Amino acid sequence: MDPMQSAQISSSQGFADGQNSATKDSKLSDSFLSSSPVSLIQSPQVKDLVHWRDPKKSGVVFGLSMLLLLSLAAFSVISVVSYLLLALLCVTITFRIYKSVVQAVQKSGDGHPFKSLMDKDLSIPPETFRKNVDVSLSYINRGLKQLSRLFLVEDLVDSLKLAVVMWLFTYVGAVFNGITILILADILLFSVPPVYEKNKTQIDQYIDLARTQVNTTIAKLQEKLPGAGKRSKAE
Repeated sequence: MDPMQSAQISSSQGFADGQNSATKDSKLSDSFLSSSPVSLIQSPQVKDLVHWRDPKKSGVVFGLSMLLLLSLAAFSVISVVSYLLLALLCVTITFRIYKSVVQAVQKSGDGHPFKSLMDKDLSIPPETFRKNVDVSLSYINRGLKQLSRLFLVEDLVDSLKLAVVMWLFTYVGAVFNGITILILADILLFSVPPVYEKNKTQIDQYIDLARTQVNTTIAKLQEKLPGAGKRSKAE
């Protein structure tokens, strides 16, 4: 075979292998993004809840979540879990005794009131467990890679951004505790989407102005940092 033809064949094979690997990488990234928490937040069910498409359903979810968070703010986690389980047991025991009395009076043979629920298979399939473990492992590996990149200062600008964020969080932590932040997040989750939906045009304009200002400030800082010129040339 001609050396030129063999070189062309090897280069075409290498190009094909590169395309296949890129396709695999894109499929992996797509599957990772499709199973990320962002996709969960953007799911139609969650969107309907936070946009109050069904006010009764959204009100129940918002009320229960606020009640749980306020209970955790007032009591310990062990107390809240114990009270919840105790309340559930009181409901099921009362209902069980009530149905037994009714069956004894009416002399009916309906049997156990929770028989249909007890007959259901509540075990987790091994495939589902392995899938969730694999997804969790991908999150952990991705997080460890990002942490090592930031704390070992692979990119000086990104590490400085993290330092600024952590410095701001020290002030947030001095004013709020974790439960208070969760309560505020729950309120914002159910209040911001409907407000944004009604005033989308005006809010987008302010967001674009703020984003432009932040990008301009970051660009100026990057020009003054050491190594920023090399990074821009490499990009």
